[in-house]
Amino acid sequence: MLKPADSIGRVKQYHPPLGGRTGLRLDFNENTESCSPRVMERLRNITAEHLTRYPEREPVEQIVAQWLGLSPAEVLLTNGVDEGIHLLCETYLQAGDEAIVAVPTFGMYEVYASATGATVATVAAGAGFSFPAAGVLARTTPHTRLIAVANPNNPTGAVAQAEDLLAIAERAGDAAVLIDEAYFDFYGQSLIPEVSRRKNLFVARTFSKAYGMAGLRIGVLAGPAAQMAEVRRIASPYNVNGVALACLPAALDDREYVSAYVASVRRGRARLEAELGMLGILFWPSQANFVLAQFGAAHEGFVSAMRRRGILVRDRHHDPGCAGCVRISVGTDLHTEELIAALRDYAQQGSRAAEVLA
Repeated sequence: MLKPADSIGRVKQYHPPLGGRTGLRLDFNENTESCSPRVMERLRNITAEHLTRYPEREPVEQIVAQWLGLSPAEVLLTNGVDEGIHLLCETYLQAGDEAIVAVPTFGMYEVYASATGATVATVAAGAGFSFPAAGVLARTTPHTRLIAVANPNNPTGAVAQAEDLLAIAERAGDAAVLIDEAYFDFYGQSLIPEVSRRKNLFVARTFSKAYGMAGLRIGVLAGPAAQMAEVRRIASPYNVNGVALACLPAALDDREYVSAYVASVRRGRARLEAELGMLGILFWPSQANFVLAQFGAAHEGFVSAMRRRGILVRDRHHDPGCAGCVRISVGTDLHTEELIAALRDYAQQGSRAAEVLA
């Protein structure tokens, strides 16, 4: 009888709630408005001939490398950040090895790492979801071959300090250290400049969030040239589709559009945090395009109430240390107004219900 590898049976499946996503999408940390108009123009000019050819990744990698201040040998375009994670796991992990992740965090680190047969060790975040640098260092062993850190972290929005991440890379010299900067644009601090100076440091970026290109599935993995040559061994030469490759240069050219969107998200994030504070709802300060808030036993009811208002938010109750928590994405100024109005109505309804029960 045909059977999958033993390691596949131990993989925790990742089930994003994709069905029925109608309304204001504040559940997946997507761009809530649009990609750049220049991207839309490029899409309109794509021809049938372009679609019939196999995609050429390298010319666009040269553009991205220059944009990042790296050499093309240090850059690999990927099918979203997910593929970058997958490639690192396949390149550096095997049965008997160990990967380390600080939780709560993005679930695909554990999925891809455990699929190789490696053991996944988790280190719990500190107070206020602070990054457990000392815990990660203490957990590192000679068997550690991968350490993955989302910075800013998902779903908490917390950040790790650069000196802590570099200390981990120095200590774990035999491990690939991945810094997932999917939410970099909303934070502004990056370890990309360190890639050329470190032998085991990798940084991933995505164009799904601030750039509004989640449906095109394109990201970038950067790392030391010698190690990236090894990663390329198992990457398909056609891993990124031609439409995404055609659109990415147009997206990178429109910095003004991206900067304006990021500015609106930062304003909205500050407004949302202030509103949650005024309503007496516990939240954790965020450096990403979302805020994690604590609704306790009412978390499911809050998600349902928002859906009835046409607003989608993400229940994170089952993440480690996140009991009763809901993650709320932040979008444009207009979308933030709509969200805050719904939050106030929800709070008022709760107050009225409490008065009746009293």
